[in-house]
Amino acid sequence: MALLALGPVAGFSQSPAPKVTAKPAAKAAAPVRSRTSVQYAKGFTLSYVGNYKVLTILSPFEQKTTATRYLLLPRGTARPTGFTEAQVIELPIRTLVGLSSMHVALADFLGASNILVGLGSFQYVSAPKVRQRITEGKVLEVGQGKQLNNELLVAQHPDLVMVTGWPGESLPRFQTLAAANIPVLINSEWVETTPLGRAEWVKVMAALLDKEDLVNQKFNQVVRDYQRLAASTRNVAKRPTVVVGMPFKDVWHVPDADSYMAQFLRDAGTTYPWDKTRAPSGSLALSFETVAPVALAADYWLHTGSTKSKAEIVAQDARYTAFAPFKRGMVYNNNRRTNAEGSNDYWESGAVRPDLVLADLIKILHPELLPTWQLRYYQQLK
Repeated sequence: MALLALGPVAGFSQSPAPKVTAKPAAKAAAPVRSRTSVQYAKGFTLSYVGNYKVLTILSPFEQKTTATRYLLLPRGTARPTGFTEAQVIELPIRTLVGLSSMHVALADFLGASNILVGLGSFQYVSAPKVRQRITEGKVLEVGQGKQLNNELLVAQHPDLVMVTGWPGESLPRFQTLAAANIPVLINSEWVETTPLGRAEWVKVMAALLDKEDLVNQKFNQVVRDYQRLAASTRNVAKRPTVVVGMPFKDVWHVPDADSYMAQFLRDAGTTYPWDKTRAPSGSLALSFETVAPVALAADYWLHTGSTKSKAEIVAQDARYTAFAPFKRGMVYNNNRRTNAEGSNDYWESGAVRPDLVLADLIKILHPELLPTWQLRYYQQLK
């Protein structure tokens, strides 16, 4: 709430009223001093011009990539000339509605969980501080997609609603919020092709919070740790073969060459059979018969859906017992940090801590390189 400058109140003093002088014009906001730069992410750009920031989100869903531009202005300052199509967001944001668990991770990474006042769904939230806010009734469940509760959002009137940039989730779809002067920011981190590029979206949140100095410090440490871990596997004598995932409705989706998961596997020192195969969607839709020959001879099997035991795997399909990693007990799933509500923290904090995810993978695949590391996101299925 803006503070009002109040003049003398009648009757408050017996002294003569002071002489009224013209109020000096408000000074322009000082230039932005704290800055960050984008090094790994390809889905957004951030620039600093005088006292404001220009954030551009690239939408890769059309044949010709489109861009959505935002002017990030100090609260109460006038809109600069130009950028007539840009949406204005006043800084720093004080309240945020996030429609994805990734948005929770971005805020939590910067110690700003308290700005979250709304979530698309309570089910997919892991951060303890945010779950506590939910328990205390400080966060509203606002729905997603066609179930988005626009009336509730308009009544709440947050400083910003952050949405996931799926195909069709363009700004015109949020006309009701725009009419209520509620900014909507499209977050498309999921299209990034590297783990560090995906994690670097924390810099979008930092720009919204005026926390560039903090994000530079924390993210740069993540980068250093990630790169040190990746370097440790470059000259390993054996690069074990891995198979990833499980079929869903008779289709086995595996990461394609341009996916961030494929980059994880490269940096973890593996032999991944589809490391050179590309697909428009970021994953390859294969049949069981295509993947099975690889799985029959693979060294490790990763990401087995929601299963928590080998028995659960067999219950889905007895043919899995023939896979070499199943026989050898080399099956690892990324669901170690799943809470009572069913939220898997791998998809939340793991998205902004790729260094910890990579450490887990190296511990599994090359345990001699990290003898004291304890698995954080992964667990071996028994």
